[in-house]
Formats: sequence, C-alpha cells, structure tokens
Amino acid sequence: MNLDENQTVVIHPTEPDGIGGFSYLAFDIDNSCCTTESISDAELVADILGIPFYVRDYKAIFKETVVDNFIDNYKNALTPNPCLICNRHIRFGTFLDEAMTMGAEYFATGHYARIKQNEQGKYELWRGVDKSKDQSYVLHALNQENLPHILFPLGEYSKDEARQIGKRYKLPVFEKADSQDLCFLGDDGQRGFIRRHAPHILKAGDIVNTKGEVLGQHIGLAAYTVGQRKGLGIIAREKMYVIKLNPIKNQLVIGTRNELGSDELTAHSVTYISGCPLTEPTHVEGKIRYKSRLVPAMVTSLPNKRLHAKFEMPLPDITPGQGFVFYHGDKVLGGGTIERPCSISR
Repeated sequence: MNLDENQTVVIHPTEPDGIGGFSYLAFDIDNSCCTTESISDAELVADILGIPFYVRDYKAIFKETVVDNFIDNYKNALTPNPCLICNRHIRFGTFLDEAMTMGAEYFATGHYARIKQNEQGKYELWRGVDKSKDQSYVLHALNQENLPHILFPLGEYSKDEARQIGKRYKLPVFEKADSQDLCFLGDDGQRGFIRRHAPHILKAGDIVNTKGEVLGQHIGLAAYTVGQRKGLGIIAREKMYVIKLNPIKNQLVIGTRNELGSDELTAHSVTYISGCPLTEPTHVEGKIRYKSRLVPAMVTSLPNKRLHAKFEMPLPDITPGQGFVFYHGDKVLGGGTIERPCSISR
C-alpha cells in the first residue's frame, strides 16, 4: 500500500477477514492538507482492498492547533515545523483517540519509521530502514501511552520496495509523486501563505550586519530563516547569510559564512520516548532540521522540560522554532523545540 503520512489506516483486529488476518478501516483526515484528489485516491485504494472508508473533518481543530500556531511562530520571528505539532496533537492525539473509541487496537500510517519493544517491555522509536525517507524526526513526541497502538508498516521497506508492493496489489497510487512541502501552504510556499493569511506580520525593517550597521530593508522577518542566503536583496563583496532574526528591534541580522553558526543550543518542551529524562550528560547524535544530517552532541537535561546540547563543531543553521531530535544509533531518544539564544532578547 503506497500510503503517505497524511493517509491513515486503522486496523481493527476483531474481524479476521482482511489482509494479513486483520480487518482494516481506512480513514483520511479532511483538513487543509488533504485535497479532493488525495481523498478520492484513498477511497479508491480502500475500495480495491475491500475495506470500509471514512473521512473525518478536522478543519477547525487543524486551523486552531497547527495553522494558527504556524502564524504565531512567524509573528514572533521563529521558524516552526508544523508537522511536529500536527503529529503530537492531531494525528497521534485527536485522531488516534477517535480510532480507539471505534474499537480499533492499532493505528497505522505511512511514515518511514519503526517501532520496537525492548527486553524491559518499553516501546522504542527507530529510524526507518530507508534513511533517505526516514521520518522519525517528526515523530519524536510519541510516547509509551500511544506507541503500543501505532504501526508503521513502511518502516522496514525502502520507498522503491513500497512502490513495488503497491504495484503488485495493482493500487493506482503506487507511482504517485511524493509531497514536497508543508501540506497546507499552497503553490506559492511559505511567503505566499503568510501574505494571504497573515499579511499584518510582514512588517518591513532594517537589515543590519553583526556590527549593527544598516545595509538595507527587509520585507518582514517572517520571510526569512537562519542560514538563508538567497533573496536578501543585498549587494556585498562576500556571500551574506541570515545570522539571526531580532523581533525586539525588527531587524534582520546578516553576516558572512564565518559569522554564521553556533556549537550549542537549548530546547524547550522536551519529551523522551521512554518517558524518563536523562539523568546525566549523554553523548548522542542530533538533528536540528528534518533534512539535516546527524551530528555528535552532548545533551544535558535542564529543569522545566528543557535541555542543553553542545556540538563538536559549529552548525550554520540552528534555527529557533525548529525541532532538535537526538538519537542513540538508529533509536530516537527524544526531542524538543529550539529556543532563541538569550542574547537576542537583551
């Protein structure tokens, strides 16, 4: 089955007539991220497999929980990852709860990740076998309460293998293109979405260098992110990058490659897959963005669900608002939201 993460199958084990001895109930989340085409595709697959299909309308809660949060973050000069919020509160929150009330015991999605159970009976989240498609980063808020009811059937396969399975079952979506951007943005991307839905947060201001010298004007901090090089509208002898966004002064701070980067961060709202915070500084590998590489770090738990991470080398694109997720090998330990450096608010 060539599901993507927005299409969900609820497995109900009480009727052993379906594929693999289970009865499957197919759902699609009818919100801003599911087009009429995607819902039709999911319904067609359900019909081919001979399983019931339902659509649930979560437009209101999706807007309130995900979209409004997205806009509020940009208003505060942060760069959010809405998938983290959606997975925590919608997909594996409200949606999973509804499936359980219908009598389902397992909830399967098309994410490329794996779930294992260790010798102590604890559930663990692991990276998908296909590292190029691994989506464990956006799943780090899962916990011991919901993991026992979740399945990731694609986690053991590569994308090509998953497509071949879809082809073997003659599913019409097996060659469907992957989604490439945030599901609700539209064709004009993040800037266009902000212009259409929250133009009031696009307030022009000064572009300054790290010495505070004014170099030009920006169109609104929400249009930029740390590490960005293109679209700055500045002519300079060296390539210039966004160093930080200063919402207090409404300034976009830019600098050279050598001025970009940090070897540490702090994060808030930290969760641990095991449910147990780290009790001592721990060597891990961390990711600061969904598509970034894993890099060695030392993480230390802080009070109030916070942590500090120290990297072996400076990273150029540590971005407040993004997730910091840390691993031991392929096993996800936990993650949180990157905070703005204290110096910004001084």
